Amino acid sequence: MTILFDEQQQFFHLSNSTMSYIIGIEKEKYITHLYFGQRLESYHKVNQLPYIDRGFATNPINEERNFSLNALPLETSTQGSLDFRISNYQFRNNTGGRVTNFIYDHYEILDEKPTLSGLPSVRGENEQTQTLEIYLVDHQQQLEMVLRYTIYETLDILTRSVEYRNHGTQAIYLENAGSMMLDFPRSDYDFITLYGAHTNEANIARQPLHPGIQKIESVRGTSSPQHQPFLALADSQATEDSGVVYGFHLIYSGNFVAQAEVEQYGSTRVQLGINPETFEWKLEASTAFQSPEAVLNFSNRGFNQLSQNFHTLYQTHLVPTQWSQTERPILLNSWEGNYFDFTQETIIQQATLAKELGIELFVLDDGWFGERNDDTTSLGDWSVDKNKLPDGIDHLATTIQEMGLQFGLWFEPEMISEKSDLYKKHPEWSLQVSGYPQTQGRQQLVLDLSRRDVQDYLIQVFDTYLSSGKITYIKWDMNRHLTEVGSFGLAHDQQKEVSHRYVLGLYRILATVTTRYPQVLFENCSSGGGRFDPGMMAYMPQTWTSDNSDAICRSKIQYGYSLLYPPVMLGAHISEVPNHQIGRETPLETRFLIAMSGNFGYELSLERQTKEDLAAIKEQIAFYKTHRKLIQFGSFYRLKPFDEQASTAWLFVNDTDALLIYSHGLARPAQTVEYLKTTYLDEEALYKETQTGNIYSGSELNHAGLLIPRIKGDFKGFSLHFTKLS
Repeated sequence: MTILFDEQQQFFHLSNSTMSYIIGIEKEKYITHLYFGQRLESYHKVNQLPYIDRGFATNPINEERNFSLNALPLETSTQGSLDFRISNYQFRNNTGGRVTNFIYDHYEILDEKPTLSGLPSVRGENEQTQTLEIYLVDHQQQLEMVLRYTIYETLDILTRSVEYRNHGTQAIYLENAGSMMLDFPRSDYDFITLYGAHTNEANIARQPLHPGIQKIESVRGTSSPQHQPFLALADSQATEDSGVVYGFHLIYSGNFVAQAEVEQYGSTRVQLGINPETFEWKLEASTAFQSPEAVLNFSNRGFNQLSQNFHTLYQTHLVPTQWSQTERPILLNSWEGNYFDFTQETIIQQATLAKELGIELFVLDDGWFGERNDDTTSLGDWSVDKNKLPDGIDHLATTIQEMGLQFGLWFEPEMISEKSDLYKKHPEWSLQVSGYPQTQGRQQLVLDLSRRDVQDYLIQVFDTYLSSGKITYIKWDMNRHLTEVGSFGLAHDQQKEVSHRYVLGLYRILATVTTRYPQVLFENCSSGGGRFDPGMMAYMPQTWTSDNSDAICRSKIQYGYSLLYPPVMLGAHISEVPNHQIGRETPLETRFLIAMSGNFGYELSLERQTKEDLAAIKEQIAFYKTHRKLIQFGSFYRLKPFDEQASTAWLFVNDTDALLIYSHGLARPAQTVEYLKTTYLDEEALYKETQTGNIYSGSELNHAGLLIPRIKGDFKGFSLHFTKLS
């Protein structure tokens, strides 16, 4: 891994064993994008930039009509002159001017990966990294921009961010603070995103790029279930196993924009960052603003390799270190089995039965605090409901721990109910705009996390419950988006900062609490996948993937999220049938196959299950425990696309074992003969299928494939476990 600067030819070459990224300096002023892709052993500007006299071009050098930044591939945009494509930044000064002139000043190369102040980012420990910092200066306004690039030794990953600095004597307003931008010389790519809705997250959209701007975004205050802060550009023929794919992912949990523009001469600009529609920052004199970090991912072996890069990066360098390789417990969550209707006695009875079945963690969900008998009241009042739990949380946790189970608790800390003591005491603590009514969602309001006193209050709440050491798991929920985004704690010319300050406040709370209680496993939730992003993963190593727990819907949702996240990050539970979200009935075995392919648990009323189902659940738990390390920390591969019949297949592999999961979906007539190729096993090894004892070579499993048996009936499936013999 190296970052080299060729002084004679004026370019930077960032490379590791598999990937190169090359940045040029034109006219000693302008930063251009020259190459991103498979490793180049050396570079001599073979792909030289064309200088062409274009119509309607603007020329920074009057005498050179063939030199225009509007026609060159760049690493950052310009503002108010020279370049008319989508921008990565925007300043407004105190006279209302919106023109800047940033030119190259100098660079630094660091043998480390710097942390980002107040923001989550991927780490560099246990991995060789180098960081390039390119300094651009606007001398007229004494502004500085630092383009920051980090490359990893063993991953096809580059991270980028921008720091915006005001060295002047007066405040200036930052209206757009993008994290990264680059220009590709071609546009014959497919544009790929993950889109969805509540209970229908992570659908994969793939369509050819077309002239103009293709954009996804969120203005909801969170990353949202509608769009993941991610886009990819892929060769039109790219598959799971072949072809070039570029992935771009933003480590941020608030409003974002991710976009690609195909411009008039066929190049493509990619840009990611905070959504400027809901953002502005008053950059005082002698202060700086740090943008969130963007991850750039390169694969020349299709989408599965792209996924492997993301999975390894996030599991090794993003989630809290103590959870990187720590096995997750099998849990029973109380929600769908009880909703708000439970007592101390019924909870203890359920925990007792859970222990008998082999479950390891009992999680008490919503309804344990205030007067919380429905979802209209008590958010913000985090005191125990003594009518339901007369002996309190500590006693309940101790009782459950004495059974040999861990104990977990649900919170929705960012919300406040109008029907609450906290709202009566602090009505100014909710997000609001003076003179306008406060819009409720789910009959609740949102606390103003941009305020330090609100942050401190929530930290104190968690101290109250976690300091005893009896709670080992927290489910952190967030069930509505942000409206009336204003704060009484900020000046009138800083109100557009609230959305970002909310996220910074959230990160401060999370950093404080998770550092103070590193032994507590935090699960991120936002009505399922409403705030499922890498920013949250930096504090909470797993996310409740979707409120939709139907196995067939979940197979599609988990398939989509697997493009970016490893299965251990995807909370997945077996729930009741008919399913509470869509009413479908699926076999218990199929519900197990899909749920165990994520972070496994149960969310149903155990006492209402038949003896036969309880016996099957006990067997499921034993099976999962046997293969838990393989599923949670092995390599995960998708073996076939999710199709119209809702069938899918995937594979878990480590050095000693492989586990294949197949879900058939809808039954079909005149079923064709189909062989499922494993593709990713060791070609030279032999594998023993443990149920039959049959032995196969990795190469025949990969290329000839396993015969898929004829399956009658909807929504059935099977698993096959292989032990590697040599």
